[in-house]
Amino acid sequence: MVNLDKVDLLVLRRLLEDGRASFSQLARETSLTDVAIKKRFDRLKRMGVIHGVSAELNLNAMGYEKPVFVLVKTEPGKNKQIVKRFGELENVVEFHELLGEHAFMLKMVAADTTHVKRFLDDLGKIDGIRELHSLPVLAESRKTNAFPSAPFQKRF
Repeated sequence: MVNLDKVDLLVLRRLLEDGRASFSQLARETSLTDVAIKKRFDRLKRMGVIHGVSAELNLNAMGYEKPVFVLVKTEPGKNKQIVKRFGELENVVEFHELLGEHAFMLKMVAADTTHVKRFLDDLGKIDGIRELHSLPVLAESRKTNAFPSAPFQKRF
């Protein structure tokens, strides 16, 4: 667990709101110099609190439908090679290893349902995959990069 002070938390909040916020802008808000903010930013990266700053794409504007989540059941002992295969699938934007009935959850994007069906058919042919359950997203109700709630912050 890392120790974060009020300035660290402010820097993190501002960067989550706007990843393009400049060190000078953050310095004005904190009454520090931009060099001091850059040093804090670099320290937060070294500590693993920040692992990158990136653009958030609007996949719909790029011709993709809403994502589809896929729950995957696997054969025991095959997960390592299955993970390798997941990393090779271009339509998979996220995958997570799970505890419980399903071994993995994938998040995939496709241009249309025909593409989704083809993807699921191909996915089902991967050695070691026993069962797939697809969950098409109808609407995105909440998606945030916001800082965790106040009770969670107290852990810091």
